[in-house]
Amino acid sequence: MADYNTYRSAQGVGTRGAVIDEGLRAYMNKVYGLMAVGMGVTAVAAYGVSAMAVDASGQLSQFGVAIYTSPLKWVIMFAPLLMVFAFGAAMNRLSVQGATMMFYAFAAMMGLSISSIFLVYTAFSIVQTFLVTAIAFAGLSLWGYTTKKDISGWGSFLIMGLIGLIVASIVNIFLQSSAMQFAISVIGVLIFAGLTAYDTQNIKNTYLRMAGSDRDFIGKAAIMGALQLYLDFLNLFMFLLQFLGNRE
Repeated sequence: MADYNTYRSAQGVGTRGAVIDEGLRAYMNKVYGLMAVGMGVTAVAAYGVSAMAVDASGQLSQFGVAIYTSPLKWVIMFAPLLMVFAFGAAMNRLSVQGATMMFYAFAAMMGLSISSIFLVYTAFSIVQTFLVTAIAFAGLSLWGYTTKKDISGWGSFLIMGLIGLIVASIVNIFLQSSAMQFAISVIGVLIFAGLTAYDTQNIKNTYLRMAGSDRDFIGKAAIMGALQLYLDFLNLFMFLLQFLGNRE
């Protein structure tokens, strides 16, 4: 009887583990899928806005002048940051569908915010940098997902570094120091490389902690996970573009 009970207990644990593994795979696929669609929305919005910003003669159109040279550019520059804070504050009140649409709206606004890269850098260098970023991101995220090492201790260090990076970037908007911009780019690549691995492991562990929760809660957690990885990828791309991008 003892052997039979032991077998039943082990079988139950194994079955539950298989269910969790299957659920985790589906959850991570959803996170990566949402992130990929968000990146697609950003790319389309950025390219579309940049195309409208230039007239047939290759000069800035009235629309381009408005978004790139008028005071409106500051609103466009900081709007995504404000939307991130609003997203986090409103998440609990939103439905899964509402949160998804807000995520895509944020991705579109981010596309508007970075659209000038198509006027500054060559299309080839943008595509090249995107592919390099995709390869680096995939490797870092895979390592964060599969490693047995607990990297949760990286969190406080990376967040402190991120805050310092944001402050330095804002200061350099006014200083326009090329040396400071180079240092910001190097540190930015390192910080977001670390955040990619850290966030991936954190997203995985979050699912394991909330396994069995209601579907709405899990759905919203997947959207927040997608937002985190989206920001990691996009910032890694933008900082690498400053190294690899060839200017027009």
